[in-house]
Amino acid sequence: MKIPEEKNQKQTFQDSTCTDPPVSFSIFQACDFELNETSMRNILILSALIILLTSSSGTTRIYEWRGVDRTGIYKESNLLKSWPAEGPKELWSVGNIGNGFVSPVFAEENFYITGEIDSLEILFNFSLKGEKQWQTTLGKEWMKTFPGSRSAPTVVDDLIYVGTGLGNLFCVNRADGKIIWSKDLVIDFNGALPLHGHSESPVVDGEKIFWTTGGKDYNVVALNRFTGRLIWSNKGFGERSAYNSPKLIELPSRKILVTFSAYHLMGFDTKTGVLLWSHEQDNYPVDKRIPGNGDTHSNTILYEKGSIYYTAGDGNCSVKLKLSDDGSKITQVWRNKGFDSFMGGVVKIGDFIYGCGTAKPDLRAINATSGLLTDSLKIGSGAIISADNMLYYYTQKGDIMLLSFNQGKIQKVSSFRIKEGTLQHFSHPVINKGVLYQRHGNTLIAFDIHKK
Repeated sequence: MKIPEEKNQKQTFQDSTCTDPPVSFSIFQACDFELNETSMRNILILSALIILLTSSSGTTRIYEWRGVDRTGIYKESNLLKSWPAEGPKELWSVGNIGNGFVSPVFAEENFYITGEIDSLEILFNFSLKGEKQWQTTLGKEWMKTFPGSRSAPTVVDDLIYVGTGLGNLFCVNRADGKIIWSKDLVIDFNGALPLHGHSESPVVDGEKIFWTTGGKDYNVVALNRFTGRLIWSNKGFGERSAYNSPKLIELPSRKILVTFSAYHLMGFDTKTGVLLWSHEQDNYPVDKRIPGNGDTHSNTILYEKGSIYYTAGDGNCSVKLKLSDDGSKITQVWRNKGFDSFMGGVVKIGDFIYGCGTAKPDLRAINATSGLLTDSLKIGSGAIISADNMLYYYTQKGDIMLLSFNQGKIQKVSSFRIKEGTLQHFSHPVINKGVLYQRHGNTLIAFDIHKK
């Protein structure tokens, strides 16, 4: 464990052209501009600020990767406890969303998803019936290894935040799909891409949005989510990003952004940008740390009652850390090298954690207190979620499985194979309002799993 000195750990930047106004300011005092051809960006930014100041709900609504708090557990009820041999009823499918691995993100009566078409990333807005409402071209998409979109949108009130495989970040108006602001990974932050392209679902906290650029100087940044203005940056360890979608931990005394770079789990104070602590991935010696060696840590961490659980199959594998009450220190409790998922997600239910194996492609369960294996099923590697006291598992061979669990023991109940779509079976399943959604490449399929 490394606990760095706070000095030189933070960089701040003040945009000289526009500062964030107090709520009491007139919206047109936020930035001075003349109405000419170059003012359109400012107008779009002011539109976002108007949304902030005129919101009537008083409570920020966030819809994001793997559901509420990114746990992979969907708060659904009255779902089927078994399926017919052919699988649950298919309601509809959409086969023109482009190449990619991004799961849909649901917000009220719509969902948002991205795909690559003709080397460009497209953001789509669909109704719950699969009817397209609008689409927006964001820019060039990753076209090298595993081409396609790979970063799930984050929806916050009336704004959508989404990144591309080239690491560029966009703020989009939810009503009409217009781009409000954008940031270029290389031009704005001198960032660096990992071997298989940038993959990150951004975290939002209040006025801030966080992004892992992977650069030497601006390694992790906090931006004003309404304007794109840089609030703080931290050099971290100067490592490229690690395909990780971060987690926000809220403590009484502070909030902590927890994310991975290539060889370190890092915890940042969200207010100041100070790097509070880190946990090094020690399976590769420093001289062997090249792109593709031990740097894929796609699983979002879990946090519960003072404990951080992370599963980094390409690093330290499964680890439990004790977080100090003030969030300033971590202490390792256990490590399990046999629980080595690196991209299928994990879920914690009660005292047990469920996720896939990599070296041995199966589904596994471990005790969260001891870290010891409690069960395994030889059903292949895959992506896992949970709802209504059942597990849902999408294997990399294209089978969707329904499984029961009890005190760390797992039993397969039903399964069927996805026959539509293209390329790899990597996308995570999603459940919303009694419907199971599964993406396979250019196709999204909706299945009715509500008990009648």
